[in-house]
Amino acid sequence: MNVTTTPAPKSSVLLEVELPPERLAHAVDDAVRRLSRRTKVAGFRPGKAPRFMLERVLGPSAVLDEAVEQLVEDAYREAIIGSTIIPLTSPEVEIVQAEEGKPVIFKATVAVRPEVALGDYRNFNFRPEIETIDDQKVERVIGELRDEYATLVPVEDRGARTGDYAVIAYTGTREGVPFEGGSTDRMPLIIGDERLIPGFEEHLVGLRVGERVEFDLAFPADYPDQDLAGQVAHFAVELKELREKVLPELDDEFARSLGRFEDLAALRAEIRARLERNALDRARHEFADRIIEYAVANATLELPDVLIDQEVEVMHDEFRASLARQGISEEAYLKVTGKTETDLHAEFRPRAEHRVKVLLVLSKIAEAEGVGVTDEELEAETTRARLRYGDDQQLLRYLESERGRSFLRSTLRRTKLVEKLVDQWLAAHPDHPALPHAEEDVPAVAGGDVAAATASDVTEPASPVTTDAESA
Repeated sequence: MNVTTTPAPKSSVLLEVELPPERLAHAVDDAVRRLSRRTKVAGFRPGKAPRFMLERVLGPSAVLDEAVEQLVEDAYREAIIGSTIIPLTSPEVEIVQAEEGKPVIFKATVAVRPEVALGDYRNFNFRPEIETIDDQKVERVIGELRDEYATLVPVEDRGARTGDYAVIAYTGTREGVPFEGGSTDRMPLIIGDERLIPGFEEHLVGLRVGERVEFDLAFPADYPDQDLAGQVAHFAVELKELREKVLPELDDEFARSLGRFEDLAALRAEIRARLERNALDRARHEFADRIIEYAVANATLELPDVLIDQEVEVMHDEFRASLARQGISEEAYLKVTGKTETDLHAEFRPRAEHRVKVLLVLSKIAEAEGVGVTDEELEAETTRARLRYGDDQQLLRYLESERGRSFLRSTLRRTKLVEKLVDQWLAAHPDHPALPHAEEDVPAVAGGDVAAATASDVTEPASPVTTDAESA
């Protein structure tokens, strides 16, 4: 068997294989035996029908087609085993010559993992950018905390205002006829939040509890219900309840109610410290992201479509899971947006291509930097995943599988690599403020509410998803 291997476009390889005539002769004999065992031929027992009778029943080319198909499959497998090629997909095969008494010649094109030519990933001209924490940002967090601990007090001596909490009853009609979904006896809302159609809540301003108002209003042209989109409806509304939000006094007592704070000054100091730690953590993450983008931009590789297609499917699974967490089915989403699955895949594809590039480039840099993951590190990461995702049994089963552990290993390897690159830059720039790893951060002695209010911008690692780009 002669095999010639040449590179082909989009990270694929072309194998040209030539087999001697006797290989086809043996394949034909084997094909006759196989076909005779599974073909009923009158006058012959199973496995005993001769070739000419099989071809009379199955067609003149049946035996040769069966022989060539099996021969090409076996020869392709031999060629792959005898080479360093690791195919990502089944091959696309072209039969060039398949005549008895002549050599069998075929071509097989198969996608392989791309070769990554690294460019510069160290000599970038950007630096970490650390957000400055000023008094205004501290006061904004305090305002959020006061809002969280606000109370709702009934309003009796005035009409409704924007920002009030109301309960209304309303009936909607078109030409005097109620329409489906247009009426309710009790609807809670915050006036001004535009929970209902635009302009509806403006008519509630000034109403007192027990008062009614009637008005006409047009539904938006893009309203999901096509029967109502752009149509004018008449609404009769009654204000049933009205409450206003009253913030707690900003004093030492409020600070003490949030945890172990002696006074308001101690609360402000803790908030500032948390915001500054979050700013350092965010600066480190964003700096790492810029290093990755720099490395990817300078690398050269050609992606096979199969890897992009696989990543598109991963992103589709992530999207379905995101919708499910919001209680929305994919079918309902597609109906409301007027999109198809094909449209979604077209939207996902550019990001999928970028994600695959990032995985492959970081894997190549990890090889160059000698970054690996020990079994002990993998087990520790698995333990952390168990604790973090303890309620998701399906995900835990995946993480315990061979593929799941492979995913964790590759994810941990990439994390170690990026942290190493950041630390190397910091070591080379001792004048720059330290950017500690998140696990080096010392938790503050404060209530969970303060932690939540000050941590809203901290980068949160994503849930594990499967991808074959790096392990291919």
